[in-house]
Amino acid sequence: MHFPRPVRSRSQVQIIPMIDVLIFLLIFLIISTQFKKPRNALHIELPTVHEVPSDKLTDVRSVIAVDAEGHITLDSLKVPEGLLQSYLAAYQKQNPGRKLELEADRKLSLEHLLAIWDALIKAGISVTDVPARISLPE
Repeated sequence: MHFPRPVRSRSQVQIIPMIDVLIFLLIFLIISTQFKKPRNALHIELPTVHEVPSDKLTDVRSVIAVDAEGHITLDSLKVPEGLLQSYLAAYQKQNPGRKLELEADRKLSLEHLLAIWDALIKAGISVTDVPARISLPE
């Protein structure tokens, strides 16, 4: 017995209109793309305040001085790298009511400044109680 088989037509994909659409998309993306220069480093400039001359001295503070390379001195006593927290804790025991002031160089990196603030916090000193003066080059 012979059964008739249905004739299958091959479905065709229209490739030419698809290529046209892809070319239009490619041209649109090329035209609308804006090329930007890569940023290598984040440049942060520390804020400064100009000093106002005054005849009245409000309170005497001890100075934490930091130069551009990150060398720290606490009231003219050199602090070895990494020991600022223990020096501050010992300083607080010797001078219980004395307040501190940070005197930093303008070229000091943000990393060093944050390390100093971190040492102040770990020593139990609030960063808001330690005003900062940024030294400008003369």
